Amino acid sequence: MTADPAPTLEIVSFGCRLNTYEAEVMRREAGAAGLGSDGRRTVLVNTCAVTAEAVRQARQAVRRARRDDPGARILVTGCAAQTEGPSFAAMPEVDAVIGNDDKLHARAYRDLPTWSVEPHEKLRVNDIMSVRETAGHMVDAIEGRARAIVQVQTGCDHRCTFCIIPFGRGNSRSVPAGPVVDQVRRLVDLGYREVVLSGVDLTSWGHDLPGAPRLGALVQSILRLVPALERLRLSSIDSVEVDGALMEAIAGERRVMPHLHLSLQAGDDLILKRMKRRHTRVDAVRIAAAIRARRPDIVFGADLIAGFPTETDAMAENTLALIEDCGLTHLHVFPFSPREGTPAARMPQVPVSVAKARAATLRERGERALDRHRRRLAGTRQRLLVERGGRARTEDFTLAAIGFGLPGEIVDAILHLDGAGALQARPLSATPSGAA
Repeated sequence: MTADPAPTLEIVSFGCRLNTYEAEVMRREAGAAGLGSDGRRTVLVNTCAVTAEAVRQARQAVRRARRDDPGARILVTGCAAQTEGPSFAAMPEVDAVIGNDDKLHARAYRDLPTWSVEPHEKLRVNDIMSVRETAGHMVDAIEGRARAIVQVQTGCDHRCTFCIIPFGRGNSRSVPAGPVVDQVRRLVDLGYREVVLSGVDLTSWGHDLPGAPRLGALVQSILRLVPALERLRLSSIDSVEVDGALMEAIAGERRVMPHLHLSLQAGDDLILKRMKRRHTRVDAVRIAAAIRARRPDIVFGADLIAGFPTETDAMAENTLALIEDCGLTHLHVFPFSPREGTPAARMPQVPVSVAKARAATLRERGERALDRHRRRLAGTRQRLLVERGGRARTEDFTLAAIGFGLPGEIVDAILHLDGAGALQARPLSATPSGAA
């Protein structure tokens, strides 16, 4: 029996859902350009720039790839390649650095054979701010995923003082509604039962399109024009930009999943002002309460930054209290990471040890909130989307272990807690007589 040959094109992707989606576009476009057809292994490292740790991990991946295969062609792209291109080009392990927009086009990969190995010539990164359009880079599947991701927007027009992402992705650009609806319909025809709308600043969708439509109009169009879609999920949103039509869809359409991940970042007004956020603490609490009043089964996640410059213990407590005040369940907590070129990097810094300790406290409080939520779900009947690796997600995105069903299927199950407090899914047929 012979072993399958090693793949000639490998993508190592870091960061957000959008990078996961774009990795599949890269795979298609690089393949169309013939990358790897010469039998030489090519590794595309799709980087993230959101934290210094993410950049460090990307550099580690580059060195590991070269160590594992000295003859491989190693290309670096993504947000960190856009913002820190020269430093990646200076790495002896790297053969080329490609801009964050160019990575989505076959032409960039066709040019590779003509590139020099000199560091200053390895760098092929354009001015991301000059990019004005977002093509519908549609893919028909997300490899290894039970749900499909549809990119409807990229870039960001806001300039939060801590964030490097606009310089990695450019200004906000939207995919028109028609191609989005067509793609969702195609994915449903392929058998996907859940679709996630994704973007860097998702709730800014449409402002650059004729008539400046809002995200709520796009969501309602998808639901109306693709009636066979069973589950529609939104990635991270800016709560201050929730429009009336989006609120109506969340409140009145059961196919919109009852889980919203909010870009909150902090719970102290002075820190929010120094972050250059566009909401106050009261805004965050009010919007969460308004959505919950109209959709009682809603579950909120949130991004929170610990140890932002000038943050005092009292300010950190205000962010900690936001977990209870907004009813947050699924937290993404980041200790502040100064990114060169951002205003926050020039502000008085909180000691790293203090930022890490505050992040640990936030995570611990978040885990307690999640544990309470899991206990509320124990004994209830839920519809779960089966993922790979014996995992499944409820409609509100709570994780449960599962031993039945195929990836991509939606199954009915009874949830119960195991000895460690984790949720386990049990088929209805296995429910003891008299159980809930």
